[in-house]
Amino acid sequence: MTGWRLLLTRPADESAALGSLLAEQGIFSSSLPLLDIVPIPVSETMREAFRDLDRYCAVIVVSKPAARIGVELLDRFGPPAPRVKWFSVGAATAQILEARGLDVSFPAQGDDSEALLELAALREAIARFDPQVLILRGEGGRELLAERMRERGASVEYLELYRRELPLYPPAALEHRIKAERLNALVVSSGQGFEHLHQLAGDAWPQLAQLPLFVPSPRVAELARAAGALTVVDCRGASAAALLTALREHPVPVL
Repeated sequence: MTGWRLLLTRPADESAALGSLLAEQGIFSSSLPLLDIVPIPVSETMREAFRDLDRYCAVIVVSKPAARIGVELLDRFGPPAPRVKWFSVGAATAQILEARGLDVSFPAQGDDSEALLELAALREAIARFDPQVLILRGEGGRELLAERMRERGASVEYLELYRRELPLYPPAALEHRIKAERLNALVVSSGQGFEHLHQLAGDAWPQLAQLPLFVPSPRVAELARAAGALTVVDCRGASAAALLTALREHPVPVL
């Protein structure tokens, strides 16, 4: 495991936390955040959604930024003790909601939409007359959840709370970082994170595409392979534990 030298691309605070955990395992990492989380200004649509939370049978929170902003809006506009059932895609997102005192269900295995859709508690929540579901996400988030729940008869609304922007870097910053620190693998935590990686790589992408790329889900793996990434490792989750498991199972490349 200690032969890995990873490029982390999550937002700065998340990369710092992940880097510390990796260092405890003897794994070198370098952070180049490719996602800036920018909250969307509070709108009347947001206020109304939180005022009327109890009309939903389920609220699904798909990311940690959505959880943080959602908790703030709940404290400002929501009922003191909402009766709605809460769900999250992963354990880290659930922890933010639980810290607010919310009862949250999430899949024990797999931090992705597919795992959440198999959760018995979610199936039970929407097995009622005229089920209405609210999904808290960033701009352009997961579509699979809504599609599958609509197939099951639920009415689904999105509430977009933030956008993800690519930070401003000088030309060739990504290529220079990888060469200067002799990095041998790339890590992304979302589809948009990969898209920003691909965009920032520019003309160097054919070379960088030869490095192992660790991704959180089959959906992101498909995006990466379609763009030409040669060795894509699906961690089946965005958590540090999922990444560590994938690192143990995959041989360190010889460069």
